Amino acid sequence: MPEFSYADLLPLGEDATGYRQLSSDGVTAHSSFGRNFLEIEPQVLTGLTAAAMHDIAHLLRPAHLRQLRSILDDPSRPGACCPCARTPAPPS
Repeated sequence: MPEFSYADLLPLGEDATGYRQLSSDGVTAHSSFGRNFLEIEPQVLTGLTAAAMHDIAHLLRPAHLRQLRSILDDPSRPGACCPCARTPAPPS
């Protein structure tokens, strides 16, 4: 049997994760009794949940990621010799 090895579930320290801000509307900072608090409107949490579910369903589905990989790796696709499928389209 393997020996147990403890690991912090949510370790503290530097976080190099890239985040995106959805909006600051509906979020208010308050100070009381020497402590800082955030007041978050219910619709903000609903929007955050919707964005998270979209990202999980779209970006983390293994079948979707395999499909994207097959498109990029397909030598018969037009422009396979250039990295055009790897770069975002210019803004219109």
